[in-house]
Amino acid sequence: MPSSPETALYAPVKTLLEGQGYEVKGEIGPVDVVGIRADDPPVIVELKTAFSLSLIHQAIARQTITDSVYVAVPHKSGRAASAALKNNKTLCRRLGLGLITVRLDDGHTEILCDPAPYRPRQNTRRKTRLLREFARLEGDPNKGGSTRRNLVTAYRQDAIKLAIHLATNGPTKASVVAKATGVSNARNIMADDHYGWFQKVSLGIYTVTEQGRAVV
Repeated sequence: MPSSPETALYAPVKTLLEGQGYEVKGEIGPVDVVGIRADDPPVIVELKTAFSLSLIHQAIARQTITDSVYVAVPHKSGRAASAALKNNKTLCRRLGLGLITVRLDDGHTEILCDPAPYRPRQNTRRKTRLLREFARLEGDPNKGGSTRRNLVTAYRQDAIKLAIHLATNGPTKASVVAKATGVSNARNIMADDHYGWFQKVSLGIYTVTEQGRAVV
C-alpha cells in the first residue's frame, strides 16, 4: 500500500513508546497509535504532518478513552516554525495533551510536554495593569475586536485633558495642570510628549503645540 505522509511518523513514535516498555500497534479503531503497558492506562498518539484544528479535535475526542493522549508532528526548523511550535506547545498544555516532534530525516523524537491537568500561573503584574487600565478608562470608547491601531487608552484620554487645559489657559505649571485636571502624572505625560502635543516653556511649565490643539 502507498504510504501517507503520517505513516512516516509511525515508526519513530512506535520506537519511542517501545523504549518505554509499551506494546504498540497502529490504526486501532479510529486511533492512529495505541501503546499498552501492564496495568497502566493506554497511551494514544494522533499523527499529523502539521498542526490543525482537526488534529486538536481528534486528540480531545481521544481524551474520552484515556488521559494519556499525545499529538505527534514533524519537527520543522526556522524562526517562524519555532514560534508556531512554542504556541502549539502552550495550547497542548492548556488542553492537557502531550506533544511529540519527529525529525523525519533521522527519526529522532522529542517529547516536548506530557499530558497533565492544566494549572495556569497567573501573571499578577499583567492582571493589575489590566484592572488599572479598565478603571482609568472613561466610558467605553473602543469596539471589542478592533485592531490595536488608534485605540483610545486611558493614557490618551489623560493627555487630551491636559491639552484642553493648556489650550484654554495657556502655558501652565505642571503641578497646577495636574490639580486642575485630576491627572496625577501630568508632568510625566507632558515631559514624555508621546503624541507631540506638549512643549516645555521653562522649568516645570508647559504649553500645547499646534498638533495638540488639533485634537482638542
